[in-house]
Amino acid sequence: MRLRNIPGADEAIANSTYCVKDPETHKGNWQELFPSRQPLHIEIGMGKGRFMMDMATANPDINYIGIERYSSVLLRALQKMELNPLPNLKFICMDAADIAEVFAPEEVSRIYLNFSDPWPKDRHAKRRLTSREFFARYDQVLAQNGRIEFKTDNQNLFTFSLEEVPEAGWHLDASTRDLHHDPILNEGNVMTEYEEKFSSLGNPICKLIASR
Repeated sequence: MRLRNIPGADEAIANSTYCVKDPETHKGNWQELFPSRQPLHIEIGMGKGRFMMDMATANPDINYIGIERYSSVLLRALQKMELNPLPNLKFICMDAADIAEVFAPEEVSRIYLNFSDPWPKDRHAKRRLTSREFFARYDQVLAQNGRIEFKTDNQNLFTFSLEEVPEAGWHLDASTRDLHHDPILNEGNVMTEYEEKFSSLGNPICKLIASR
């Protein structure tokens, strides 16, 4: 869901050292932006950045990039980074449909999709981040042994996603419709803002892991 426009958000992003401008110019060379060359994980639709910041803090041996389309949302993540800078985390303000223009083949080791827009109307199915069209985009940038991890509280979107994995030619490695009561998949789980909110309301959280 898009937040209202926040005056000054675009300017703040343009001036922030944490947000990468002209990301397509770094295609194939993202490691140069980090202190160390190490596996690169990305989150598409990172929201206010809590998940990415918690992951980057817990895993200093991994480089992270958070992708968010809306500047009004990304601004919140930038404000958090100013209070707690993390050397292994960068942000990009861009449309996820363009990831193959920004990352080189096999440059990304893992992709996180958390509480993505469900685009509930059938005519918008191609816009869902777990559609076969997006899996084709992920195929262009993900390492051969890489994987996708997807979480949502939307049961209809999760059912759609489970069906799209094999249709896209991918393999479903694991899935659950009640993550927080799954002792295996919930081990080491890092919650997002939405996950904490929805689970506190009693909504079960769904998760799947897919690879090629």
